[in-house]
Amino acid sequence: MTLSDFAIHAHGLTKQFGQHTAVDRLDLTVPKGSMFGLLGPNGAGKSTTLSMVTGLLRPDAGLVTVNGMSVWPDPTPVKATIGVVPENLLLFERLSAREYLSYVGRFRQMTNESIETRTNDLLAVLDLESAEDKLITDFSMGMRKKISLAAALLHAPPLLILDEPFESVDPVSQRGIRHILDQLLDAGGTVVLSSHVMATVEELCDWAAIMHQGQLLRYGPMSEIRAGQRLDDVFAQAIGSDALPPTQLAWLNSSSGEHLGLAGSDQ
Repeated sequence: MTLSDFAIHAHGLTKQFGQHTAVDRLDLTVPKGSMFGLLGPNGAGKSTTLSMVTGLLRPDAGLVTVNGMSVWPDPTPVKATIGVVPENLLLFERLSAREYLSYVGRFRQMTNESIETRTNDLLAVLDLESAEDKLITDFSMGMRKKISLAAALLHAPPLLILDEPFESVDPVSQRGIRHILDQLLDAGGTVVLSSHVMATVEELCDWAAIMHQGQLLRYGPMSEIRAGQRLDDVFAQAIGSDALPPTQLAWLNSSSGEHLGLAGSDQ
């Protein structure tokens, strides 16, 4: 297989912040056409890895290619082929939803006709039509997630990278987002999904990787990663946290009402 067969290919990827090694000589490949789950506890290096892959953070060592193109030293051509929904959303809050998508489309050098058609489609499928003229500053967190996803999809990128895309999103909208992701995959696209919700990753992803302390612990097709187990159990075993805490909260079993502070009450 060649580099062009992978949506992402990273070799020896390393990033340090002072004395802390956030990503430690990481080797990772994401097959084209896959729904790929990137898992790890807080501080595992997932966001740092994705920042280097998307051209937002320069690695200290190693190489990374996206769709066969080297990200560094010049990430500009790669950025044109990816869509990103980061965990920390940075939006132009004094624009309305429609104005924001129009701005993103022009930034992407799309035609006015394409911008209008795709904006209408995205606002409809993400249930944002009634809020299209509302300023983003007045959006709920779930609505911010959806408008950020719309912006990431507007130019129909072959690679979509999502960091906690379902957080704060209502169940109906989650269903719509899953339908969008299915369409992208059917068209030959690739989705990288980083999430702490194991059930979501287990249900949606056909490949997965588990990171811890900047290193890759498990990697492969979801069926091989799970090997008949629940994904959350595999995850806990991989990072060495599968033992349950020894402390027993016996007071939770109390039926006397003491846990409500009612001891000695006249009620």
